Amino acid sequence: MKMRQLGALCLLTLAALASARPKAGPEQKCKSGPVDLVFLIDSSRSVRPHEFETMRKFMIDILSTLDIGLNATRVGVVQYSSQLRNEFSLKTHAKLDAMVKGINEIIPLAQGTMTGLAIKYIMDSAFIAEEGDRPQVPNVAVIVTDGRPQDRVAEVAAEAREKGIEIYAVGVARADMASLRAMASPPFEDHVFLVESFDLIHQFGLQFQDKLCGMDLCLESDHGCEHICESSPGSFHCLCLPGYTLNEDGKTCAAIDLCAQGKHDCEHICVSSPGSFTCNCNKGYKLNDDKKTCSMIDYCSFGNHSCDHECVSVLNGYHCRCNQGYRLLDDGKTCQAIDLCAEGKHDCEQICISAPGVFTCDCNKGFKLNKDKKTCTNMDMCNTVEHGCEHQCVSTLGSYYCICPEGQLLQEDGKSCGTCKSANIDLVLLIDGSKSVRPQNFELVKKFVNQVVDSLDVSAHGTRVGLVQYSSRVRTEFPLNMYHTAEEIKAAVMKVDYMEKGTMTGLALKHMLENSFLESEGARPSSRNIPRIGLVFTDGRSQDDITEYAKKAKEAGITMYAVGVGKAVEDELREIASEPQEKHFYYTTDFTAISNIAENLKLNVCPEESQGEIEVKDPCACESLVEFQQATMSNLEQLTQKLSGMTARLEQLENQLLSRK
Repeated sequence: MKMRQLGALCLLTLAALASARPKAGPEQKCKSGPVDLVFLIDSSRSVRPHEFETMRKFMIDILSTLDIGLNATRVGVVQYSSQLRNEFSLKTHAKLDAMVKGINEIIPLAQGTMTGLAIKYIMDSAFIAEEGDRPQVPNVAVIVTDGRPQDRVAEVAAEAREKGIEIYAVGVARADMASLRAMASPPFEDHVFLVESFDLIHQFGLQFQDKLCGMDLCLESDHGCEHICESSPGSFHCLCLPGYTLNEDGKTCAAIDLCAQGKHDCEHICVSSPGSFTCNCNKGYKLNDDKKTCSMIDYCSFGNHSCDHECVSVLNGYHCRCNQGYRLLDDGKTCQAIDLCAEGKHDCEQICISAPGVFTCDCNKGFKLNKDKKTCTNMDMCNTVEHGCEHQCVSTLGSYYCICPEGQLLQEDGKSCGTCKSANIDLVLLIDGSKSVRPQNFELVKKFVNQVVDSLDVSAHGTRVGLVQYSSRVRTEFPLNMYHTAEEIKAAVMKVDYMEKGTMTGLALKHMLENSFLESEGARPSSRNIPRIGLVFTDGRSQDDITEYAKKAKEAGITMYAVGVGKAVEDELREIASEPQEKHFYYTTDFTAISNIAENLKLNVCPEESQGEIEVKDPCACESLVEFQQATMSNLEQLTQKLSGMTARLEQLENQLLSRK
């Protein structure tokens, strides 16, 4: 049996002695060692006044047998019923007479029987340091009750026992044995007592009198233990402090040298202490965080090395090192770039470009570097770069320019060709895919779209086309940047599936404004002044409001065309169309006639090709003027080519003269 159990049980046994015999003198005190003892007494209504007085006397008799004191046995008393009252704690009284006075002043609560609540209280609030509980001192609780608990006790009692509290359960009269066993510490034959009445409460400790409160040989004999003496009933044995081992004499202790026994994992040096060790490192090394391995001291990390480039730590010091292409100066810290070009240590034909310790070769304007990365050759720019010329690229010395076939003009991007300058537009078509259009007519709408595409100069740098279909919802069929030829666009148009359902023209205008003309969707930046054109095709009245987004689209600089057929509402079409409306608003009653609208629409997109929209009073004069302009442009192009050739030849001769020097 553990010593703490011996001490606590001794207390209870002495209660019986106190009732049956004359009061013990100082020489009869139980020699069990220091104990922290708390009485938990039941003061419910079922405990009659004279029975409570018997319980009061029971506690006083036990205290009379104990060695009371702050360094010996400390005692606290808690009474419980439906509520709790801490009569005094472990730290309250240091003398017996003060404890007796406190017990005599207890007034019973006279309510229910909440034993589980009481056990939790002493666990959380009585056996704590703030209330006088001492570490390494046994905690003993004596519970006295006369009835069945009105709450659960098994779980909270188990928790208290796990925290090291030794519990004695004393039941009187109506107490329930199952509840007593649920509260008490094992073994139950030593910790559970049930008597018939409060008058017999003193009997529960008599059976343990001789066994538990005999002589403590560690206290009352010359045991000879060098470190620790541990008592057992009628005997004792010696123990050693941690880090020591008991010698063969059973009394003296010897330090355990783990370093000498090789029971360590120090990388460098093992420093022994009894039963333990610490690690240390050789000079120039420091101990790592694992307290076992060592790392060389990084003197560079101290930040006082003054190296120009790189500091290299070595054992017990450091030295400086330069990056590749630099040399270390005599001061051992400063680095200087090695200029191979300035030192003439290169074989470049034309230009040497220096970097610290290395060089690269380059060529003069109009020349290209050969595969040997040293010599240069006159450069044909048209065959060297992605020139992007739609028709033909013409090389000059260090540059190039694009030309177009006869009858076409070079566009503003300087690369693409077209029949008219205004053909460079970003065009988004919004086509009505509502149920009223019907499948066969939707095929005519797709042909109308392709007829419009045929009238445009489609390319990545020319006109870009995007397509949006709408009904009750809106769907982008392809954005502006998806296709770059008319053939690709027309093929994609013919694959578009018919949506059916409603006619949400306002929603389509909103989608076009907020999505279709974004740069991420292929629209070119506004700063380039590429016209943005929106064309809405519909066959009926919109089921939502178009006013807001038709206005916002035009305010955003989008030129709006409105094409209506069948039951399309003229007022809505005119509200969508830009000014002047006669050039931006079209209507026909029959789907089969929309091809005529496509022909007329071409005149407004590229007005230079128009013959019906532009008033020409003197066709002959106009034709003569056109012929004169074409002849002049042709002569200018030929002259430009000759001048470019002469310039290239002059630059070539100049480079040859420089290389000879």
